[in-house]
Amino acid sequence: MAACGQLLKDEFPLINDDLFEYVEGVITNGIDDFESSEDLYEAIGEVLHEVADGRSEDDIREICQRILSLMKDDNKTNGELNVNGEAKILNAPVHLGSMAANLVETVDDIKSIWVMQRDDGLKVDAKKLEKAEQKLQQKQEKRQETAVSNKAAPIPKMQSATASQVTNKKEMKMEAKGVNRAQDIRIENFDVAYGDRKLLEGAELLLVYGRRYGFVGRNGLGKTTLLRMISSGQLHIPSHISVLHVEQEVTGDDTMALDSVLECDVARQTLIDREKAINERINAGGGNETELSSELAEIYAALGAMEADKAPARASVILAGLGFTPEMQRRPTKTFSGGWRMRLALARALFSKPDLLLLDEPTNMLDMKAIIWLENYLQSWPTTLLVVSHDRHFLDTVPTDILHLHSATIESYRGNYERFEKVKTEKLRNRAREIEAQNQHRAHVQEFIDRFRYNANRASSVQSKIKMLDKLPELKPIEKEVEVVLRFPEVEPLSPPILQLKELSFGYDPSKLILNGVELGATLESRICIVGDNGAGKTTLLKLILGLLSPTSGTRIVHRNLRFAYFSQHHVDQLAMNTSAVELLQEAFPGKPIEEYRRQLGSFGVSNDLALQPVGSLSGGQKSRVAFAKMCMSRPNFLILDEPTNHLDIESIQALGLAINKYTGGVILVSHDERLIRMVCQELWVCSNGTVKSLEGGFDEYRSIVEKELLDIGK
Repeated sequence: MAACGQLLKDEFPLINDDLFEYVEGVITNGIDDFESSEDLYEAIGEVLHEVADGRSEDDIREICQRILSLMKDDNKTNGELNVNGEAKILNAPVHLGSMAANLVETVDDIKSIWVMQRDDGLKVDAKKLEKAEQKLQQKQEKRQETAVSNKAAPIPKMQSATASQVTNKKEMKMEAKGVNRAQDIRIENFDVAYGDRKLLEGAELLLVYGRRYGFVGRNGLGKTTLLRMISSGQLHIPSHISVLHVEQEVTGDDTMALDSVLECDVARQTLIDREKAINERINAGGGNETELSSELAEIYAALGAMEADKAPARASVILAGLGFTPEMQRRPTKTFSGGWRMRLALARALFSKPDLLLLDEPTNMLDMKAIIWLENYLQSWPTTLLVVSHDRHFLDTVPTDILHLHSATIESYRGNYERFEKVKTEKLRNRAREIEAQNQHRAHVQEFIDRFRYNANRASSVQSKIKMLDKLPELKPIEKEVEVVLRFPEVEPLSPPILQLKELSFGYDPSKLILNGVELGATLESRICIVGDNGAGKTTLLKLILGLLSPTSGTRIVHRNLRFAYFSQHHVDQLAMNTSAVELLQEAFPGKPIEEYRRQLGSFGVSNDLALQPVGSLSGGQKSRVAFAKMCMSRPNFLILDEPTNHLDIESIQALGLAINKYTGGVILVSHDERLIRMVCQELWVCSNGTVKSLEGGFDEYRSIVEKELLDIGK
């Protein structure tokens, strides 16, 4: 452990004694529990970030890997010291000559230091050794035969998506001549497939310039895939239309966050770089000064026309709206975590204003304050926007149109999501009425035909009626989507007290508390939602409730029979992607019948072939359901859910809300999904300024507080 301690002091010279002892204690006590550097990072990563002095998350992870290697080496060495019996620790110099003179009395002491003679019993018999080697060879051959006969099925190859499209010849000719200046985007008669499965067939997509489209549909139907097909150019759109798909986080380097946003305006940055180069040449006395001055004047005119001087303020407003404080805007991008780098990518996209902006679940990475700001900002978006979202309030606020993906095609509806639902419901009713009316008409005509079929006087009328029936179009009912149902396990009641936090405080550094004086309680009837800005301590509070962190002061009281289940934000990413959902449950909970695993997955909507596909081939929402199924295999009686809606579609979020309301255990939920919060939560805990308070006014009061804070930021 000394080597680990020295490494910590070398890498983190600012670490104080209390923090050092805390980290050293975690390392020492958990030496047998840490299987990977990820486990170690989960345990001490947040502490090390406190004293990291500007280091990135990747740097901290690399240091955790080195510490783990030292721990394993140290553990291995300690194990080898005891192979040949008890080790003798000397507390003073030893004079071997005097010990040898009194050999009879001190023989044990000498043996503990020096092997005096070889034990003949340890000599190797050559014949026995030969026989042993032959037996070992036979065993190895048997194992190889068994491995061949029981060879596991090869890991299914992960399939990739493909697209095909029938292009419009007229548009292609205009494109070739360079005369196509249309701002609307029409993608006609295209197919998208994932392996052998057709996601879209003969579909058409029309995006009118300046309109904002919400793209909705069930998990796994291909919404994200379609966005990737457009951004990668596999589906053809006019070359003069700039497209930006916010999918990858910003690469971390020494560039300041504000500069990272400003750099994405290529035209402005090119002019600024050219201005700098010309000024350097003028100062150095090189080149024709008149020509350089003339070019400089043109650059200043171009910068003035694009209002380049206002760009830093505009970029700063966007970053502030997404949660970046003035201090954070000046920090290098490499110091931010993955979630904050995704916010940076969103900020860059909003600043650059492409002709077509593609957003995939932009609210997943944001807290409530940032979501409300983004909703307001996008309502005045000047170009075309196509956004995949399952946030019902966002879809009611931002889009001017809804695109509904179902039955391998895309249907367009004017208005927001609320209007879309009404029109879709009315459409289903109208089609049902049309089918019923047609069936009644058919029955009436058929009755006439049957009645007068053999009447010679009515023969011509009967024939015309038969022909009319043949010409009637066949009205097929609109295919209804299968209702999503999620079911949490039934649990036995427990007598209170169930869960209490009394005067609880916590800080990785005792002098810098994250939470202070928390006084809260929960029962099996509790439906509590925790809200607050990112970094306010919501996840830390969950870990204290779960007992994953020990409070700096105060008391955590839990019922002895309380069984927690924790759904973390990274639960989905930690699933084994190359195994099927059934195999995943088998590995985690061995020894049960296959039907039980299938039944468990089925209760969360993962049934039939989905349960046998590699987890990596499932959509984000389907992976979330697999994670729920795995989490509930142990039949917990208290659920801790950290952002459970991030990958779920609207129907699944609705089903999750109903399942939580029917669940007989307790629930504590961290979420930014307004609809789910309003649907299930009876109590709101607000994390802010190091405290956690229960808000009596509920979500309406919290939203009004957040909107007031945003107005203050705008001023």
